[in-house]
Amino acid sequence: MLAIISAILFFVAFLINAAEISTNDAFSSTNVMLLGLTVLALHLAGVGTGWSARGRRR
Repeated sequence: MLAIISAILFFVAFLINAAEISTNDAFSSTNVMLLGLTVLALHLAGVGTGWSARGRRR
């Protein structure tokens, strides 16, 4: 789920950059790209996976 969100954020950053849309400083293409990288890092760290190794039993 987080990987899909990061892909959407990267696509939005690409559109802002490619279309040269003038936005305020909070929604510049660099900031949206950094948000995407943050969400991707959380995905790779295992945040939001829905299970924990501590709770599993065999």
